[in-house]
Amino acid sequence: MPIYEYQCQACGNEHEALQKMSAEPLVTCPSCNEPDLKKKISAAGFRLKGSGWYETDFKSGNKKNVAGEKSSPAAKSSKAG
Repeated sequence: MPIYEYQCQACGNEHEALQKMSAEPLVTCPSCNEPDLKKKISAAGFRLKGSGWYETDFKSGNKKNVAGEKSSPAAKSSKAG
């Protein structure tokens, strides 16, 4: 579930809410109880960028490089022996 950021237009209070994507936006401020809450537009906390982030982060043992011909220096040195 995504985390949405909200800001109250009445008191300026900001907070985050964990909500389903299909859930209706919140309207009542938890700080001042005014129905003046607006959803903020913000960037995600992380990006999945590149040609296979999982390949180097969770690799263990003698697993093959699944991204293609490029291989890590450790894999090249183990083939030489």
